Amino acid sequence: MRRLPSSVCSPSSHRLNPVTSMATGSNSLIWFRKGLRVHDNPALEHASKASSGSMYPVFVIDPRYMEPDPSAFSPGSSRAGVNRIRFLLESLKDLDSGLKKLGSRLLVLRGEPGEVLVRCLREWKVKRLCFEYDTDPYYQALDFKVKEYASSVGVEVFSPVSHTLFNPTDIIQKNGGKAPLSYQSFLKIAGEPSCAESELLMSYSSLPPIGDVGSIGVSEVPKLEELGYREDEQDEWTPFRGGESEALERLTKSISDKAWVANFEKPKGDPSALLKPATTVLSPYLKKFGCLSSRYFYQCLQRVYKDMKKHTSPPVSLLGQLLWREFFYTTAFGTRNFDKMKGNPICKQIPWKEDHDMLAAWRDGKTGYPWIDAIMVQLLKWGWMHHLARHSVACFLTRGDLFIHWEQGRDVFERLLIDSDWAINNGNWMWLSCSSFFYQALPPPFYNRIYSPVSFGKKYDPEGKYIRHFLPVLKDMPKQYIYEPWTAPLSVQTKAKCIVGKDYPKPMVMHDAASKECKRKMGEAYALNKKMNGNIGDDDLKDLRRKLETDEESNIRNQRPKLN
Repeated sequence: MRRLPSSVCSPSSHRLNPVTSMATGSNSLIWFRKGLRVHDNPALEHASKASSGSMYPVFVIDPRYMEPDPSAFSPGSSRAGVNRIRFLLESLKDLDSGLKKLGSRLLVLRGEPGEVLVRCLREWKVKRLCFEYDTDPYYQALDFKVKEYASSVGVEVFSPVSHTLFNPTDIIQKNGGKAPLSYQSFLKIAGEPSCAESELLMSYSSLPPIGDVGSIGVSEVPKLEELGYREDEQDEWTPFRGGESEALERLTKSISDKAWVANFEKPKGDPSALLKPATTVLSPYLKKFGCLSSRYFYQCLQRVYKDMKKHTSPPVSLLGQLLWREFFYTTAFGTRNFDKMKGNPICKQIPWKEDHDMLAAWRDGKTGYPWIDAIMVQLLKWGWMHHLARHSVACFLTRGDLFIHWEQGRDVFERLLIDSDWAINNGNWMWLSCSSFFYQALPPPFYNRIYSPVSFGKKYDPEGKYIRHFLPVLKDMPKQYIYEPWTAPLSVQTKAKCIVGKDYPKPMVMHDAASKECKRKMGEAYALNKKMNGNIGDDDLKDLRRKLETDEESNIRNQRPKLN
């Protein structure tokens, strides 16, 4: 087997001689979950090398994840919006196409993944099971069961770490058994990834043949309609197509502009950019589905940096964004109850408000703030939005205006984002709600830094083009009122064919008063966390919630005009 130098970053040049199999006379199974790619896939490489018999490439469709749920608030299944399901199917179709070019194909099966895998191992007489290691709690539990069965019947299991640059277990061990809780400490401990100088296997000339599938029902990758969805399910679909081919093409296009790569600086960028997003939009391919190898992306970035005299550095550079991903993966893996406030040792205990009507209005893009609503409509339609747009709506829901629990916002993002990722989604929501991470990076009072639902968007898009695209009801509103339509005179609203309170909602809260109230609540919650040293029980939170609600009612009464 011949490998090409790791410094070469043109996908078309990565071509290898035929794979030479080990003469073991055994079958192997490559189980795809994430890592939906051929290039730099160590599990696929091991399965192909180790098999002198047949190799079975398998993907299991879990009906709970894919089947339509009419009761959900948006088109999709009970666990995922239809945009992400469509993106997954496109990624599987592209993977199948890549495998067919190499004399193989993707075997699609349906059912509970653990049960399906056990049947396959048994019926196909598999001696080697290969799959990419996954730190998500769901896969940790599933993989334990599958590996336990494999071990009991003498099946070798190969599960390499390849979704991330680093093995989170190694980082935690180096840090004395605890996950590093700041980005800078993570970088110091992690150092340079082992893939920095590695030669990655990018393609094959052929793969081992598929053997007899026996009585196990396999199929081609289904179309969206075959799962029970309609092509007109939405009036506008995400413009981002799934698959390894699309990922490599997008990567090539991004790194070809070396000056842009070298000067990339987050959090700068235009969150209102539509035709040409101000980022690479590689996150769906890297995070959720692994259509693009993070190790390959890392090497391509390093090559660009070597060619440029000056470039930005972590945490703001493109490399810095990749390392943020690694930080969240490691912290999530090493923190119990990472996806919850309760029982989470790194999360501030805050008595967030329960208000299902407010949550639904935010989720559906009906807050009365066009900047916030346009972002949420983009999320519903595209399954994606710029990171600064995500910051805006997350802040508005939690510590900025509505004071609603970050877990509820997390659930909406988890469903709708095509790039939703368990570790990063939870980490970002804790960060943006000032529940964790954020307070370590800024001087106090950190929670006072709030994204205005009016002025922040106006800074990037004074004409309101972004709002007009996603909220056509406001398309004729003059630009001086586009971010605050409730301030427009009735004559202007009438001419724009948009009466606030009838055609478009009134603001659900007034930002200045709401943000002031949120800051007060955050201050009291932080004070209690400090006093109790983080050991806050349910009764403590209930008492503080009652106090905050009483104080809020009192403040409202005091602000009412007095009658003579």
